[in-house]
Amino acid sequence: MKQLIGHEFVFNKLIGLYNNNNLPNKILLSGTKGIGKSLLANQLVNYIYSKNDSNLFIENNSHPNIFKIYKEKDKKYIEISKIREMIQFQNRSSFNNKIRSIIIDDLEYLTINSTNALLKSVEEPNENILFILINNSADKILDTLRSRCIEFKLLLKYNEIKKIVDIYFNDEIYLKIPKDFKIYYNSPSFLIGLIEFLNENYEDFINLTIENFFIDLIKNKYYLKNQFICDHLNVFVELYFYKNINRSKKIPYKIKEYFYLKLSQIKKYNLDLETFFLEFEEKLLSE
Repeated sequence: MKQLIGHEFVFNKLIGLYNNNNLPNKILLSGTKGIGKSLLANQLVNYIYSKNDSNLFIENNSHPNIFKIYKEKDKKYIEISKIREMIQFQNRSSFNNKIRSIIIDDLEYLTINSTNALLKSVEEPNENILFILINNSADKILDTLRSRCIEFKLLLKYNEIKKIVDIYFNDEIYLKIPKDFKIYYNSPSFLIGLIEFLNENYEDFINLTIENFFIDLIKNKYYLKNQFICDHLNVFVELYFYKNINRSKKIPYKIKEYFYLKLSQIKKYNLDLETFFLEFEEKLLSE
């Protein structure tokens, strides 16, 4: 199992509560996407079940007392059918009469119907059920759902992010990331995906600027070809404006708001990205 870095205090707190029979049965883990919330949840249930059961079931996600829900890559939302499967799991007999754990990742992708169905289960859980809900703090969830859980807010420090990235590549590669791509709230998972993309498409990227990155992105249409780029377009747009508004102050704030709104509408209504980037290039990248 992957090493847990930066969340040891929360992990040890939860373990202590479990060992004293005080672990809340509805836990909400909140924080920036990609900082290790799912890893923390997995290590918690691994601790709970590995005391008595074989670790094999946990590692390959087939433990009979664990049910996981997350947004599938080819889906826009978590559909209510997944919540119905979860309810069936709740109503089944427990394996070895042990606690049953339900982990719901990507909480922000629940539909309204899915959220309402989940809320009912959370309000009136079956006996011996542990809910671990995982939410990216940039996205809102229903206050009625949040209020029923004990929330743990997670974050990582700079040195912890650097350590995670360097361990992943077995190299001191964090310092090689171009400065235009490093801001205080970038997650390790984003930086790891970024390095993999840069390694694949650039011989030398240490001095790459965000402006030249966008020129290449538009020229090569990476926003259509590369899944990592597609998934993080909003982050790259934010990095561009972070530099040109916060650092260099070259661009009026209203231009940033205009492109933020346009990108969100494109993602929401599945509109044409090519037009967005042609306009981005014309207004922001042309000298």
